[in-house]
Amino acid sequence: MESSVLAFAVDLLDEGAEPFFGNLTDRAGVGGVTLASVYHEARDVFPHNPRRVLRYLEPGAAYFRPDPALWRGRTLAPRAAAAIGDEDPFELASAHAGRRGMKLHAWTVFLHNDRLGFEHPECAPENAFGDRHLTELCPANPDVREYVRGLVLEHARYGVDAIRAESLHFHGLRHGYHHERYFEELGPITEALLGLCFCTHCRSAARGAGVPADEVRAAVHREIRARLADEDAATAPGSLTDIADGALAAYVDASAATVTSLAAEAAETAEACGMRLSFMDGGGPGTGWLSGIDLAALAKAVPQVETLGYAKTAAEVREKVAAFALHGVAPSALAVILRPMAKDCDSAENLAAKVATLRELGVPEVEFYHYGLMRLSSLDRIGAALGHTR
Repeated sequence: MESSVLAFAVDLLDEGAEPFFGNLTDRAGVGGVTLASVYHEARDVFPHNPRRVLRYLEPGAAYFRPDPALWRGRTLAPRAAAAIGDEDPFELASAHAGRRGMKLHAWTVFLHNDRLGFEHPECAPENAFGDRHLTELCPANPDVREYVRGLVLEHARYGVDAIRAESLHFHGLRHGYHHERYFEELGPITEALLGLCFCTHCRSAARGAGVPADEVRAAVHREIRARLADEDAATAPGSLTDIADGALAAYVDASAATVTSLAAEAAETAEACGMRLSFMDGGGPGTGWLSGIDLAALAKAVPQVETLGYAKTAAEVREKVAAFALHGVAPSALAVILRPMAKDCDSAENLAAKVATLRELGVPEVEFYHYGLMRLSSLDRIGAALGHTR
């Protein structure tokens, strides 16, 4: 079973390459590092960072040095994070990983990008009222799709083995933005409807699938207005599939086809460059329909699906993997992320039992979250757990 730890480029730069990679090999005992190449805005606490405890990450920043020639003439382009200065963390990581015989993976947040959404609102999802969700990019937009393919290409020059594709799909209303506020009760249906994209490109894709997109948008507009106007209506039970005489479900299915085709394009681009792409599905089976995540279709479009195995017990991890099998994703096509920290894990034995369960089920890769956000004792826990299960 292959193993890796997810990390930020700033972990590497703050600690220095030798201590950083030494911790990964000597303490955690893993065979790879999964370094964030593009990441969203965040504020985090770093328990063992020698330079700082608190850090803000820049909105939608790249943690490599983009190739200007690749992006010339394109609407959307990555911008190197100010935090990396004149360094190229991926160049540094590639050299050190190669010397140690480790694999380098790129953890890439594709479409949750505050900077690009605010700079290019025409590329952001558009709700039924014409409001743009500026923290995201729409997967149906041609400029966004070109940006995705370009990001994949950027990683090839670093000898990256695999791209962990996070946020390669639509996002709901509450995906996350600082000072996000909801003072009236919206209800789950209102929230779901407010998260749907009705931009020109999404409606065109739906019409191509035989869906009356403009009628669906009008029906969603009416439904949201009715629920916003009345608290009882907002919290009243109902079914999304009943809206627009059932056409809403077909509209969402068309959105899923958009996501699947984009994932397939990204995976094909990666394969042509000698890399593989893992589609990161954070929610798990049964949770991604409104985000355009069709696991059965994605399993045919990409080499691997990666998911969160965050759980207290090995039995719960087993259940998570089994649920994917019911949705057409075999254990052999999965990578699973575990947390060795106290929230999920109280001992090396607990973590070892989870790793052993994944190995028994035939899951080929396990990753651990997250290098900079855990104590060094949690890195030791990884090493002990992997030592128990080898």
